[in-house]
Amino acid sequence: MPRVKTHLVTWDEVVDWSRNLARLVRESGFRPDLVVAVSRGGFVPARLVCDFLGVENLASIQSQHWTEAAKAGERAILKYPYRLDASGLNVLVVDDIVDTGETLRLARDYVRDNWGPREVKTAALQWISPVAKYRPDYYYLEVKEWVWFQYPWTRLEDTYQFIKRMMSEAYRETGRREWGFSEVVEGFREWYGIDVGEAYYREALRVLVEKGVVDYDAARDRYVLRV
Repeated sequence: MPRVKTHLVTWDEVVDWSRNLARLVRESGFRPDLVVAVSRGGFVPARLVCDFLGVENLASIQSQHWTEAAKAGERAILKYPYRLDASGLNVLVVDDIVDTGETLRLARDYVRDNWGPREVKTAALQWISPVAKYRPDYYYLEVKEWVWFQYPWTRLEDTYQFIKRMMSEAYRETGRREWGFSEVVEGFREWYGIDVGEAYYREALRVLVEKGVVDYDAARDRYVLRV
């Protein structure tokens, strides 16, 4: 069993989920004049929802809770708050997934209290019902068992953070510091139950070298965790 249950989301799934989310909004009778993406995860779903609902007006607001892949911060924070005149508009705030729900709720409250809309509703592709403290007005998939959804737009970021965690845990448990490329790939598959492909593994290791997390020993073709 993987240590972190992970679902590798495809682009086809993203489009299908966004289309069905837009359908639920449309069938409810709510007609948004403005869609607000909760960045960064909500950018792509929000744009797709705009397309499927025929909404031209798209804005964004950055509300975040996760400090890194599958690790939550203490609380959600709003970054770069700003004012926008949405007087009299119906606003739909869109995110990719609701886990704790704190980021989506914070974004909704800020829009409601500062932008002057007629009505604000929230939507997400997925709602993880067992752990969420907030239920969006619209969601397409209810997830009843926690899993980390690795979306196409976070694939590299998640991959290098997952590799860093895997190496760090191995060092704490066994003192191991050195990894060959094939060992990284095999370990990743065992830890997370997914395969992101060679290009992403190599890009992730490049990022970790650039960030000073690991050193690359070219003579031996080994990656060495800095401790």
